[in-house]
Amino acid sequence: MKNLFKICVAVFVLALAFSCSTQNNVAPANITSLLQSNEFTFIAERANPNNIDVINVINSLPNGSSSRMLDLDPGYTIEIRKDKLDVTLPYFGRMYTPNIDPSKNSYRFTSKDFTVNKKDGKKGSSIYTIIANDQQNIRTITMQVFTNGKAYVSIDSNDRQPISYDGYITDNTALKN
Repeated sequence: MKNLFKICVAVFVLALAFSCSTQNNVAPANITSLLQSNEFTFIAERANPNNIDVINVINSLPNGSSSRMLDLDPGYTIEIRKDKLDVTLPYFGRMYTPNIDPSKNSYRFTSKDFTVNKKDGKKGSSIYTIIANDQQNIRTITMQVFTNGKAYVSIDSNDRQPISYDGYITDNTALKN
């Protein structure tokens, strides 16, 4: 009976370990082709506000913690195409000039006049610096894409504190389904 219990515990631990492992959403061969084409979509999985006051407020909510609340649902993206930049990301943090319309307080815009600069980062990563010339409040969007498809995005604005996002990149056509 003790052996059966030990076997069940071992199977449970192995199943838990394999279910929590990191999963790639894009094959490694496709990641290099996406980075060379400079047309891909960043899908945000987690928001990381830089202000400790925001995290303290989220932690003070009943039955909530910042670790769960800042995990994002699918649909928050940055889509980069040759002729269009489409950004749909939430914002958590301090705004210096908030808008009366709450839908305009997040990062939701489409830019036709933007520049993308790419340089190589450490350990094979690629760093993209995106400047939207037709958006007055956005200074830069910095995106670091790693070789496994994971990405880190930081947005610097004129009217609010910086925020960053963790996620991954995928093909633009994968989202049209």
